[in-house]
Amino acid sequence: MSNNPNSPKLTAGEKAKCAWYVARMAKRGIAGETVYQGDLEKKVDRVIEQARKRAEKNAEQDKRK
Repeated sequence: MSNNPNSPKLTAGEKAKCAWYVARMAKRGIAGETVYQGDLEKKVDRVIEQARKRAEKNAEQDKRK
């Protein structure tokens, strides 16, 4: 969840999911630097990609109106 102007606006549910995954990553980070976190990173990326698709779909629908 960066401040990138190209990133989509997240809903409250999407923000909560990302926050949960980031908290889990932090917990794993405490366990050590060698702990695998790629699965959680993929989940965050998936949430952001879904938000991007939703934003594009909404923008397309707005153009039709």
